[in-house]
Amino acid sequence: MPELPEVETVVRGVRPNLVGRTITDVWLDWPRGLVGPAPEVFIERLKGQRVQSIARRAKYIVIRLDADYLVIHLKMTGRLYVVPDEFEEHADQWVHFKFQLDNAHQLRFSDSRKFGRVYLIENVEEVTGALGPEPLSDEFTADVFRERLSKHKGTIKPLLLNQAFVAGVGNIYADESLHIAHILPTRRAESLTPSEVDALWRAIRQALASGLEREGASVNWYRKPDGSKGSAQESLFVYGQTGQVCRTCQQAVIEKIVVGQRGTHFCPNCQK
Repeated sequence: MPELPEVETVVRGVRPNLVGRTITDVWLDWPRGLVGPAPEVFIERLKGQRVQSIARRAKYIVIRLDADYLVIHLKMTGRLYVVPDEFEEHADQWVHFKFQLDNAHQLRFSDSRKFGRVYLIENVEEVTGALGPEPLSDEFTADVFRERLSKHKGTIKPLLLNQAFVAGVGNIYADESLHIAHILPTRRAESLTPSEVDALWRAIRQALASGLEREGASVNWYRKPDGSKGSAQESLFVYGQTGQVCRTCQQAVIEKIVVGQRGTHFCPNCQK
């Protein structure tokens, strides 16, 4: 599913066309994707509310309204975009939520697999309160990472995927971070040396920053709001590179194993 770089790219893409607009009507055909009020209550509460801001928290898109927060999780196949009312998009065949805006435009949420979720809540902490720190924030220092890591035991790869440990990292960027830090995904967190911990902290930030600079990795369903692909997939070191010669060492080939029930990519030479 989209991770921090992809979700942040979506937020930046829809922000100019969404902030300041008023929601005048709502249409939906997938009530099971709605978390919170009943559909009829959801629609009536949204009508007349103005979009104050839109931001990202972990993998959540947080839209602040006059009185509520509209929170969207794209999950595996979700796509969010703003288009004129009459505009037809290929992704429209999977649209399950339409938010009519006051300027003859619509915010549409397309989701072919129907795994995405939409929340309408008064307090955003109801959804985001248990999340870990944002890894690209100034507050996420090496000392903070070291202190949080010291409280955990177990395999390092699943820990990086734990959103309560650090927010926004998923399968792609966990694999990339571990490769950049030269750490085997099956290592136990408590076995990492101080220098390895520092290297992993830097690697997490490097991998995510690189993904964000390239506007996300379109390895599966992810597309930017304008429908185009991100380019981060073109510079990945290990994720999706099974059987390819490692770009880092130019010696071994990338292998894929299962760690914590997730496909995991690594270089057996760089990550011993």
